[in-house]
Amino acid sequence: MSEKPDVLPPGGAPLSARMIRRVSLVCFFAWVFSVFDHTLFGTLLPEIAIDFGWSSAESTAVATWVTAGTFIVSLAVGPMLDRLGRKPALMITTAGAALTSGVSSIAGGKVAMVLVRSFSGLGYSEEVVNSVYLNEVYGRKGKRGFMYSFVQSGWPVGALLGAALTAAFLPAIGWRGVFLFATFPAIVIVLLAWRLPESPVFVNMRHVRKLRREGRSDEADRVAAAAGIEDERAGTVRDVFAPGLRMHTVCLSAAWLLNWMAIQVFSVLGTTVLTEAKGVSFDNALLVLILANAAGFTGYLFHGYLGDRIGRRTTIIVGWLIGGVVMTVMLFGPVAAVIPLYALGLFFLTGPYAALLFYMGESFPAHVRGIGPNTAHIMGPVGAIVGSALLSALVGTGYSMTFAAFCAGSLGLIGSSIAMLGTRKVNQGSPHESAAPLTTTTT
Repeated sequence: MSEKPDVLPPGGAPLSARMIRRVSLVCFFAWVFSVFDHTLFGTLLPEIAIDFGWSSAESTAVATWVTAGTFIVSLAVGPMLDRLGRKPALMITTAGAALTSGVSSIAGGKVAMVLVRSFSGLGYSEEVVNSVYLNEVYGRKGKRGFMYSFVQSGWPVGALLGAALTAAFLPAIGWRGVFLFATFPAIVIVLLAWRLPESPVFVNMRHVRKLRREGRSDEADRVAAAAGIEDERAGTVRDVFAPGLRMHTVCLSAAWLLNWMAIQVFSVLGTTVLTEAKGVSFDNALLVLILANAAGFTGYLFHGYLGDRIGRRTTIIVGWLIGGVVMTVMLFGPVAAVIPLYALGLFFLTGPYAALLFYMGESFPAHVRGIGPNTAHIMGPVGAIVGSALLSALVGTGYSMTFAAFCAGSLGLIGSSIAMLGTRKVNQGSPHESAAPLTTTTT
């Protein structure tokens, strides 16, 4: 930030350590309950299908259309971050998760459910808001990637919380009651977020824009120089595909798509793959779930720590490459080693996301720090659809589940590592601008 705080507007100076901890805690719980809502639909889908009398094919179709709707709704989050601000985006995405859960409890029929659950795209995109907001709030702190990894670990916490509360309350209150219950914690988080400060970087950008509109260019230049802002314009999608950022955006988007193919195969459809490809008893599903989320939690912390030491980009590339190899060995290796290999594979599949989300926030210039990461992030649901479709197509044409999971999952995971080679190297010490020139891409 600046060594001359006197020229900065109110709220433009770095936040205190106490406030940083408060922001981190609120963002953590916002992510926990956004994940809670986002994963709840998949958890409750069998019960919803029984209630509405849907066949297996109808349930699959509804889930696919919900994923497509999630993609469409997620498109709004990037512009929201760059135009409204980081704090309003946090409140809107968390409120979106709360609203989606609440309205889901009264939805009736396939069309209504698809329309309502599409807005879970707001909750899904809350992690992008966290990555942008916290990247700017943490400033130049040396261990900021490790700090962020605790926030990102809200994914397995939220997933386990959703599974536990469903098991506890579903028999008593039904699937509609579970959705309604999920509404209230998220509302509390919205109220807590309302009391948080805006990101200092966004405050300074907004002030510079205001000064320029008023014709006070000299003053705007002084504030921009003090705050380390190179470009205060409100960015557009065109900007992230301009020369200098085009290769980075395309490769990052490809990495998300390919990796979510693996997420869909090994995480979402993990029990199906294990039972059909390796003959694991379905009675071990709970053990697999616990191992998966425990591996995910420790994986986030490990990769967040490692990213601060050797670089986040390198951590992501190496982690996903190891994960692809481990999952391949798991699929073609002995049955006795399936569970530990599966847990280790998830450690390297999901763990690098702690480094990835924070890397995305620092790899784009501040004026497109919302649109840039969100453009890549929305490819996740697309990858999930592609992963499911490819897995189903291969099995449907006579290939074994082992081979199908290798093609759709392992190769997708390895491919995401390779795609990351085309992304930009950045200076991890600066929250204001990515250090590499915008005319430079790295391989």
